Amino acid sequence: MNLLEQMKDVVRQAGELIRCAHHIEEDTREKSGPSDLVTKYDVAVQTYLRRALLRLLPEAGFLGEEGEQEALPDTPWIFVVDPIDGTTNFVRNLGYSSISVALIHNGMAEYGVVYNPFRDEMYAARRGEGATLNGQPIHVSSYPADHGLALFGSTIYDRELTDRSFAMMRLLYDRCADFRRLASAALDLCHVAAGRAEVYFECRLRPWDVAAGCLILQEAGGTVSTLEGQAVDVLHNTSIFASNALCISLREELVEAAR
Repeated sequence: MNLLEQMKDVVRQAGELIRCAHHIEEDTREKSGPSDLVTKYDVAVQTYLRRALLRLLPEAGFLGEEGEQEALPDTPWIFVVDPIDGTTNFVRNLGYSSISVALIHNGMAEYGVVYNPFRDEMYAARRGEGATLNGQPIHVSSYPADHGLALFGSTIYDRELTDRSFAMMRLLYDRCADFRRLASAALDLCHVAAGRAEVYFECRLRPWDVAAGCLILQEAGGTVSTLEGQAVDVLHNTSIFASNALCISLREELVEAAR
């Protein structure tokens, strides 16, 4: 079994911890505030993933959302992990959260897996080999903006970016057929990859939010950059603009709208 298939198996098993969760609100605490939550399941899933993934590649480093944030591992290979992307959705029993795992080599995402355990949807990609959903190839859509669905993140942890975010949202409201705020960046990127939406942006995200989803989107024929048009550094905080080929011009419009 190749490494990507092994990673998918590990992530699927971790998804069972999420599906079997109960009394979630009783084991939830705030980190930086009421919109930034962590549950005992976030910690349990990350602990499981650390152990199982490093068993696959013992020489790799590990960067996860939960726990004390350490310096970047000084190793060529690094697993970047979000155990539950969309924790508030998870706490509120909305059934829309994901596990995101990327394997980075010398700063570039080489493998990516994003799994929604509630729908049993497994997105996966290896650099240069395309992207899949439950084993079937996926590709971005060919809808233009005026027929497109736009997804966005409101950068809820960084309130100083609120006015900028909402100015961009207003432009998408005017330019696109409709828009959504779904609250899992990893899944938002995958929805664009699968042709379920045409555009996604957010003003600031963490590495574990985007590392796997960016690779999956690129391997599905999509484009991804910072809002300023630079390459995304998947090991550091970043803004994100992702789209199919027909909606790329919206990036410059979004930046202009936020000035």
